[in-house]
Amino acid sequence: MASQSNGALREAVHEIHDYIQENLYFNRPDMTVNGKKYNSALLLCLISGLRKGKTLIIGEPGLGKTTSAEYVCSLLYRFPLGTIWGSEVAGHPEQTEEKIIGRPDLGKLNLGEEVVVWSHFAMLPVKIVDEINRLPETKQSMILDGVDRGNWEYLNDAIINKEYCLFATANYQDRGTNTIIAPLVDRFDLMVESKHPGANLAYMIGMRGAGGAVLRHEELEAEFHRVLSQRTSYEARMEAVESLCDRFGEILKNEANITTLSRAQREIIRAEMDNIPFDLDANAFLRMVLCELSFCHRFGQKRSNETCEEGCHFTGYTCNGIRNCISNRFPISARNMAQGLAWFVGDREVGIEHLKAILPYTLAHRIQWKDEVIAQHEKEPRTDPLPIHMAKQCVKVMHRRYMEQGGQIKNALAVACRVAEGESLEPIKGDHPIFWEIRKDLGEEVLEQ
Repeated sequence: MASQSNGALREAVHEIHDYIQENLYFNRPDMTVNGKKYNSALLLCLISGLRKGKTLIIGEPGLGKTTSAEYVCSLLYRFPLGTIWGSEVAGHPEQTEEKIIGRPDLGKLNLGEEVVVWSHFAMLPVKIVDEINRLPETKQSMILDGVDRGNWEYLNDAIINKEYCLFATANYQDRGTNTIIAPLVDRFDLMVESKHPGANLAYMIGMRGAGGAVLRHEELEAEFHRVLSQRTSYEARMEAVESLCDRFGEILKNEANITTLSRAQREIIRAEMDNIPFDLDANAFLRMVLCELSFCHRFGQKRSNETCEEGCHFTGYTCNGIRNCISNRFPISARNMAQGLAWFVGDREVGIEHLKAILPYTLAHRIQWKDEVIAQHEKEPRTDPLPIHMAKQCVKVMHRRYMEQGGQIKNALAVACRVAEGESLEPIKGDHPIFWEIRKDLGEEVLEQ
């Protein structure tokens, strides 16, 4: 399809993607969009950073989870690596609220004034939590509001990030890790895996050593630290920080020929993404997916504390194989990331192909599968971790159902709109749960078959 109006900004984002892929983060492509292959961790982290998203990066130790996020943040937001390193939060049991969010200014406190010294993590628009699953569950709760809304509170003060993205890394479960609490997991838009690049690329990494030297600038990093440590207002510091970011962008352009993005350009990109519409099929397919992940005929909706009975009429649908109800954050994530992907590849509308590419990564961390369903899939040959593999299989099955029933579903939605507007029409009936949900929305009493 034809590109959007601002092709220069898209080209700049593609240049950032290609520079990271060719010079900093070596990995194999593992997803295909519009016939072109990409590495899912790199592409989706890039889109998430542009969309002010939140991404959970999982994988084995030493496979580039944290460094890939650092490179994306550095080039999208124009921060030198040293500044990003100084703002990262390390996940460990002794981590405190004072180190994550802020602490009292002891000098002012001795004078009877409550003044907060905000952490660099809370202030900066790029946020990285390393090994988040090493934070005890009680400590994870401290960052819920900040992760969700960019709202950070300490004592009687608060700051709100107008622009921010967050990346968190997690190793696979071992004796030192904790479960990430469900409310925190649901706040992540995406979950991706940073995979091993294969023996040949790993050999190249060993020969070349650690990359990223071009993204360091010690003099400017010291200036960032000085500005962030000032006792001026948060807003004033952020304006000064933005000026330093622009200087770093100029340095990257002049010394390394890397084109980066200003804050104004990022806002233009987000506005363009927001204006990309869903076509009819993508609209209907996402509604169908939402239905299968929330529907329960017996109990009105899925609930994690209720179990489906044997012999349910809808045994063959996804709702029968999961324990929880999908949250309202999921359609927001799916919509934002699908629009971001469509913008990146230059499409004017979000179609089913964009959704099929995005949905597994927006669902993998949110679906709680029943044990018997996990047992059916855990030994299958696969190239993804089990949660992403099962999410991909789930999306394939739901897409197959849509291909069989899509025309009828679109007709049912169109008729429902006309009924809602006052026309006297009979709602279309069908065997998929979405037909039952449509009739509920129209005020019908839907009885069990």
